[in-house]
Amino acid sequence: MSPRKYYAPQGGLPPQTQLLTDRAMFTDAYAVIPKGTLSDIVTSFLPFWEGARFWVLSRPLSGFAETFSQYIAEVQPGGGSDRPEADPGAEAVLFVVEGTIELTIGGVEHAMAEGGYAYLPPGENWTLRNRGDKAARFHWIRKYYEKLEGLEVPPAFVTNEKDVTPTPMPGTDGKWATSRFVDPEDLRHDMHVTIVTFQPGAVIPFAETHVMEHGLYVLEGKAVYRLNQDWVEVEAGDYMWLRAFCPQACYAGGPGEFRYLLYKDVNRHMALRPGAGGRALP
Repeated sequence: MSPRKYYAPQGGLPPQTQLLTDRAMFTDAYAVIPKGTLSDIVTSFLPFWEGARFWVLSRPLSGFAETFSQYIAEVQPGGGSDRPEADPGAEAVLFVVEGTIELTIGGVEHAMAEGGYAYLPPGENWTLRNRGDKAARFHWIRKYYEKLEGLEVPPAFVTNEKDVTPTPMPGTDGKWATSRFVDPEDLRHDMHVTIVTFQPGAVIPFAETHVMEHGLYVLEGKAVYRLNQDWVEVEAGDYMWLRAFCPQACYAGGPGEFRYLLYKDVNRHMALRPGAGGRALP
């Protein structure tokens, strides 16, 4: 297998001569944030991080998607944080798309390269540094963990996509597969962050309509994606943000694989009262 490709934004600014027409859109059912939107002027800084900036792709919004936020972090050589997470109730997934980082969990160091994946439970003691000689870029997906009596909090772990065997969807001859980093039957986890891969010409053959919210970051390739009633062209570097029950489907456009990093909330009852559970804002 050839080395995987992971698109990473580089920032910068478009020239004054560029047309303003773009694919960016925000509707009451979904949002599309094209890769060209991730310029220097839309980055954010966070407390207790040095030599780092963040593109915020999604955040909880009342009446839209409410369970998670997703950043792309850019950390310069020597940068990082000894206090990266300010919320003790937040769990996280990190996924490296460019460069290398040193992730320390409970005093144990983990060297993470491109394709590296880490799960961090709420209250975990972790730090992050870029010990390399070039900028590192990684996704940081955060969710408030929904604790349940009788279920333990899952432990932290670090792995890499290359060490995970994709699971083909039934009846697709491997044309549609998902790389799962946790066991789907492990109900300790209340979110899944996976990688979905479509071979050229493969499809989601119906309009999926379900309760899970989604963040989809295109790592590689291109496709035409059905979002609610619209067909939208997407390519590597684009981000799609879907609220619950937004219909979705896709055609993989080729000539190579179409792959995306997928977030969804799972394994918990739906909150019936404001503030009762991770699906309702306090």
